[in-house]
Amino acid sequence: MKRLTANPYLLLSLTALFWAGNMVLGRGIRGDVPPIALAFWRWSIAFALVLPFALPHLRAQWPKLRAAWKEVLVLGVLGVGCYNTFAYLALQHTTATNATLLNSFIPIATIALAFVLLGKRLHRLEAAGVVVSLVGVTVIVSRGSIDTLLGLSLNAGDLWMLGAVLVWGLYTVGLQWRPQGVHPMLMLAALTLVGLTALTPVYLWELSTDRHIVLSAASLTGILYTGVFPGFLGYVFYNAGVAAVGPSRASLFIHLMPVFATILAAIFLGERPYAYHFIGISFVFSGILLTTRRPAT
Repeated sequence: MKRLTANPYLLLSLTALFWAGNMVLGRGIRGDVPPIALAFWRWSIAFALVLPFALPHLRAQWPKLRAAWKEVLVLGVLGVGCYNTFAYLALQHTTATNATLLNSFIPIATIALAFVLLGKRLHRLEAAGVVVSLVGVTVIVSRGSIDTLLGLSLNAGDLWMLGAVLVWGLYTVGLQWRPQGVHPMLMLAALTLVGLTALTPVYLWELSTDRHIVLSAASLTGILYTGVFPGFLGYVFYNAGVAAVGPSRASLFIHLMPVFATILAAIFLGERPYAYHFIGISFVFSGILLTTRRPAT
C-alpha cells in the first residue's frame, strides 16, 4: 500500500477521480447547497481532518512557515479560497459540458504560466501528449459532434470557470515557491486556514442574502464528500504529485476528470455512455502515456 501511494501518477489519477466527483456533485446539489456555503464547509471539514496531522510539526517548523508568509498567503487564497469557489459559482449558471471543457484547459494555462514564470519548456513528446489528451477531452465534451462544439457559448458561469482555470494554473505553478522543509500536512493546514479566512466574510455575505443550506441526507453527504475526498485527500495527493513530477506534467492529469465524470454519471445518474466517450477516453490515456514516458526535468 505504501508503494502504491508513493507513485505520483497514481496519486494524480486519484485526485482527478475525486475532483470529477466534486464537479458532478456540485452541479447535482446546487439547489440545496449555495456555492459559497459548499466551499466554506468543504474546507472546514478538510481543515478538521488535516489539523491532527499538522499540529505535531507546528512548533519545529513555524519559523520556516512564518518566513514564507507571503507565499503561503498567495497559495492559500488561490488554491483554497478561489478555485473551488469559482467552480461552484460556475456550476450555478453553466452546463456540465461547458464547465468540463473549460476546466480541461488547466494544463494549457499551467504550461503557459510555467513558461512565463519559470522558463520551463516541454519536450516534443510531452507537447504531443498534451495535444492528444486535449483532443480526447474535446471529443468527450462535444459528444463527438463538431456542431455541438461550435454551438458552445460563454455565459456568466463560463466566465467564473475561466477564472477558476486561471487561479488553478497560478496555484500549480506557485507550488514551486512553497516553503521548503515544511511538512506537507502542515503546509496544507496553513493553506486551508488562509483560504477559510478569505472565505468567511464572503460566506457571511451569502447568509445575509438569505441563502441557506437545505438540510437533507443528500446535501449533508455531499458536503462531507467534498471535504474528505476532493478537499483533504485530493490536495494532499495533488501537492505530492506536483512535487514529484513538476507542474506541467501534473496538470495534464486534469484531463482525466471528464473521463471519470463520464463513468460516474453512468453509475450514479444513469447516463448511458456512447462511442464518443470511449474514443475520447482512449485519446486521453494515449496523451498521458506519451507525456509520462519522458523523465521529469
